[in-house]
Amino acid sequence: MSKTRFKSIFADTLINVYFLLVPILYLMAPNDEVGKIQMLSKWPQFLGLLGFSLGIAIVFERLNLHSLGKLVAKVEKNYSAGVPLKGRIWLWQLSLFLVLTIFSSVVVTRLSINELFDKEGFAGAMRLFAGLLTPNFTILPRVLIHITETIYTAFIASFVALPISFLLSFVSARNLIPGRSGFLIYRILRLFLNLVRSVEPLIWAVIFSVWVGIGPFAGMLALLVHSVASLTKQFSEIIEGAQRGPVQGIESTGANPIQTIWFGVVPQVFLPFISFSIYRWDINVRMATVIGLVGGGGVGTMLIQYQGQAMWPEVGCIIFVIAMVVWIMDSISAHLREALK
Repeated sequence: MSKTRFKSIFADTLINVYFLLVPILYLMAPNDEVGKIQMLSKWPQFLGLLGFSLGIAIVFERLNLHSLGKLVAKVEKNYSAGVPLKGRIWLWQLSLFLVLTIFSSVVVTRLSINELFDKEGFAGAMRLFAGLLTPNFTILPRVLIHITETIYTAFIASFVALPISFLLSFVSARNLIPGRSGFLIYRILRLFLNLVRSVEPLIWAVIFSVWVGIGPFAGMLALLVHSVASLTKQFSEIIEGAQRGPVQGIESTGANPIQTIWFGVVPQVFLPFISFSIYRWDINVRMATVIGLVGGGGVGTMLIQYQGQAMWPEVGCIIFVIAMVVWIMDSISAHLREALK
């Protein structure tokens, strides 16, 4: 069996498992965690489901049907060209997939219009909003001290992350590291950065608050780690989109690899790098507020304290200051990015 046919069958099998498993698990199983676990733990039934799904996928492949699996696996770039609309089975599969996902999402999230407009709940929300809209500005000096801590936490994390990301991005760009060893380094580094980036800054803040103690240092380290992973990915993708012509021109002069990168690649990517760096600082200011909720210091620590005591006027003051700072930072970063175009 060819690789493309195997990919098509594998994709169709997963899609068919989804079509069958989701209705069984969320629409037919008891609406509690224990019931769903019991159903998933029945391995004979699950293996039967998998075998049935595989059988359908093989039939699709044997009959050369234009399935959603083929579309996902990109087996044929133009396989639907010339096929009548009614013959494109993947359109029906896609429609069923969307309907099933929407319906299951409603069931899983327990969407309820009645609860949304429940009188007691609505009255409680109105009391909360009343407190938020009448902020207690007597705590403003303390809030300003903590918001300053938040801003500097975001700044130092961004500042330290920039040179690290700048250097790593050239090693993470596939077009700059030829050969099998270079490809291996590229894959390992990309995998590592993807793993780091997949862990949210909140989780990193929890880890570092245990490591170095609760406070802004833990928050800075959390933002630093996530910023390095995110900026390296963005920078490397910009490098991979750089034009080859200037690089070849520098190489023709006999320049070494470092000179080639410095004079052939860096001038092309410098302005996008600066733009993304400013944008990342803007993101870190917002994140620094949130990670304070889990021990990252700054104004988020104050916010969780007052929120836990249901002191909504004080929470309103903090939210007002956060909103003003975010608005100012967003305006500054927008003007800076515009100036770099």
